[in-house]
Formats: sequence, structure tokens, C-alpha cells
Amino acid sequence: MYTGIEYLAVGMPILIVLIVFVFIYLQAKSRHQALIEISKNIQDPAELKNIIRSLDEKQKPLNKKSSGVVLLFVGIGLYGLGHYFLGDILKGVGVLVLAIGAGTFIAGHFFPEKKMED
Repeated sequence: MYTGIEYLAVGMPILIVLIVFVFIYLQAKSRHQALIEISKNIQDPAELKNIIRSLDEKQKPLNKKSSGVVLLFVGIGLYGLGHYFLGDILKGVGVLVLAIGAGTFIAGHFFPEKKMED
């Protein structure tokens, strides 16, 4: 005797994965369209290569101190949400995230990032 919740439990992760892939595809497609439009308006090939190279570069991640502060406040928010609304499990998750944020922040102080010079 199935109530339908089983199908929902199996179908939701599949649906989420499909949605993620669709958004990745649409983002790549719009980026490709933007590059085509840019290339139509730029006459100098060297400038076009610089623009494409700048778009391909990865963004620098945040340093450990700022990542730690973000995780601290996310942990505080999760703990507060668990305390006032959702219960003990979310409070535990909030404390865990808060501890990870504190460790990351402290690691940022003790182990500063080395700057790479070319």
C-alpha cells in the first residue's frame, strides 16, 4: 500500500539534479551568447583574447578570516532557528557550523596566506 510519498522521496533528488544541470547549461549558453555579441563589436583580436582570458579566470576564494566569520554567523543563525522554531537537531547543526567557523577564523590568524609573486 503506497501513499505516493515513496515516489516523491525518490523523485525529488532526481528533479533537483536535473534542475542543477539545466541551470548550468543555461548559464553556459548565455555566457557563450555574450561572447558572440562581444566579438561582433570588437575589432582588435588581442583585446578579444584578453576579454576571453579574463572571463576564464577563476575567482579568488575568500581568505580564511572572512570565511570563518561567515561560518560563525551562519552557525549562530542555525542555532537560533533551531532554538526558537525547529528543535534540538538544528541547534546541534548550528553549533557544529559555528565551531567550524571559529576554527577557520582562528586558523586564518595563526596561518596567514602567503602571497604568490610572479
